[in-house]
Amino acid sequence: MKIAIGCDPNATDLKEKIKKLIESLGHQVTDYGSDDAIYANVAIALAADVAAGKHDRGVLICGTGIGMSIAANKVKGAYAALITDIYQAQRASLSNNANIITLGAFVTGVELAKALVKEYLSLTFDPESSSAPKVNRITKYDKEGK
Repeated sequence: MKIAIGCDPNATDLKEKIKKLIESLGHQVTDYGSDDAIYANVAIALAADVAAGKHDRGVLICGTGIGMSIAANKVKGAYAALITDIYQAQRASLSNNANIITLGAFVTGVELAKALVKEYLSLTFDPESSSAPKVNRITKYDKEGK
């Protein structure tokens, strides 16, 4: 898969470790950087490219993961989920078809962050699942505004 990754300056170290993990899993990684203190700039750029299909999925990291999630979710077609445990990593993909995950570098340890990313990337949404009507409702509203 093609995976985009980006962060704010607070999360550079974690981003680099996650980037290496993603590459070790055989995925192609595009780095959106970590120098912009206005994390929304990174989140919006990455989310727009994921939504446009330039990347299959994205990973955004800031201090808590909250700001990146809010910013990314402002982009039409971007579905960012803040994850903090393995079950959320699974559900982000399987139940919600999230195309972006966000992590908090100040609140998530390195090994847990690696496990979350690895789990998320290992799973694929099933459009025939019981979650499909729920996801379809979200995407319909995103596209049509009703």
